[in-house]
Amino acid sequence: EHNPEAIDVKSLQEMYKKFVEECPSGRLFLHEFKRFFGVDPTGEASEYAENMFRAFDTNEDNTIDFLEFVAALNLVFRGDMEHKLRWSFKVYDRDSNGFVDRNELRSIMASIYKVKIGSRTGREDPNLSVDDVVERILQAVDSDGDGNISMEEFIRGAQQDPWVLNMLKLDVDPARWVLENRRKSAHF
Repeated sequence: EHNPEAIDVKSLQEMYKKFVEECPSGRLFLHEFKRFFGVDPTGEASEYAENMFRAFDTNEDNTIDFLEFVAALNLVFRGDMEHKLRWSFKVYDRDSNGFVDRNELRSIMASIYKVKIGSRTGREDPNLSVDDVVERILQAVDSDGDGNISMEEFIRGAQQDPWVLNMLKLDVDPARWVLENRRKSAHF
């Protein structure tokens, strides 16, 4: 099936080219990653970028090499929903213990909210606070009620509940966010 949201090959090639230009060493460190995506190192998008960086860095050596970069972009841009959810689960699971707890969920939601409210994605319910959203997601997803969301609960919950999917998916599509950000940003 053709995914209308899938990024086109031209944008991918652009990113590859940019990676090679910015990273002749073939490795991106966190501060370079932020610069690459036009993220102000101290701005509100910064925490979101750090979580993204961690999910890209599959071998956990605190750098992103070209292969990790390509693999992550391919997955995020072209993967099916379950792959994307698995990837975004990693973004949420900050301490990599295999569970997303209330605090992790809240901190990501808060940073997404800041980034997203600034851009017009039209997905947020302006009447819901970050805490309301966290509660609703936990109610829908945390099936055993232990306050921790496992990968399975995360994926099942998102697939069963369109609202939850929509909220969690805010974090699944860094591509559009990145491209929007780069358009707004003067350095590119």
